[in-house]
Amino acid sequence: MIVNVMLPSPHVDVVSELYTEHRSWLYIWLLKKIDCHFYAEEIMQDTFVRILKKPSQADMTIRYPKAYLATIAKGLLTDHWRRKEVEQLYLEAMSWQDEAVSLSEEALAEALESLLMIDRALDSLPKKVKHAFLRKQLEGVKYKEIALELGVSERMTKKYVARAMMTCILAMDAAE
Repeated sequence: MIVNVMLPSPHVDVVSELYTEHRSWLYIWLLKKIDCHFYAEEIMQDTFVRILKKPSQADMTIRYPKAYLATIAKGLLTDHWRRKEVEQLYLEAMSWQDEAVSLSEEALAEALESLLMIDRALDSLPKKVKHAFLRKQLEGVKYKEIALELGVSERMTKKYVARAMMTCILAMDAAE
């Protein structure tokens, strides 16, 4: 039997102090951004968890704690909004399908997680590569038309799409 034990972070005291002094401020700041008590609380907690998970630093001194916390929280907010956007688009697409294609809650959650993983992978690519891939895969646009849009050769467009496809495949493989 394998038991996972999470050891306390070496800078737990610093995080504890940050939490005590800035928790209320961060919560109010987040609440203004998303106007939902539940998500503000969740993202606030995730912000401190993210700090706890950071690799140990010999001297973890934070000069501007509010800016530090806001930067981490902004990243988590971006992830939250992206997830909501992908989820909404997926649900809209599923509503166009026949009733016979309905998915279980578990299958829906897995599909959404896969879509988010692909979305993150595509965001790591240059804009032209991502654009070519999305136009080809989602809209079925011909390579020649995409090449004209991007101002590159048709051959380069095919390379862009192949590169994006490989990035998505590697992202999915890494998740398994």
